[in-house]
Amino acid sequence: MRLDVWLWAVRAYKTRGLAAAAIKNGRVQIGGLPTKTHHQVKPGEVVVLRVETDVTFWTRTLVVVGAPASRVGAKLVAEYALDQTSPEEREKSQLRPSAVVGYRPPGTGRPTKKERRALVDLTE
Repeated sequence: MRLDVWLWAVRAYKTRGLAAAAIKNGRVQIGGLPTKTHHQVKPGEVVVLRVETDVTFWTRTLVVVGAPASRVGAKLVAEYALDQTSPEEREKSQLRPSAVVGYRPPGTGRPTKKERRALVDLTE
């Protein structure tokens, strides 16, 4: 099975297009080396993904166990991929954008003039 299809099938990425784009941008490595979308995954290979969140990048490590026939449910992912991501990296994935200076939660509306001035002061 192709690498981009496998990443999509084991729910590492929402779409196959996102998986292919990550591979092309060098964010996916197998055995420590960048790879291509058409790479045929084999059981035992270690796939390292560099995942981007709103706040930071974090590294996710998956070991190929098998190749599903198509996209599988979240409960069945463990049959095809072992997640060996370190706890430190998992903590990075849990960071919320509220830790970012100037972040406004969705639905809070447009900032007031006073809030805009405060944001400008922070960024300068």
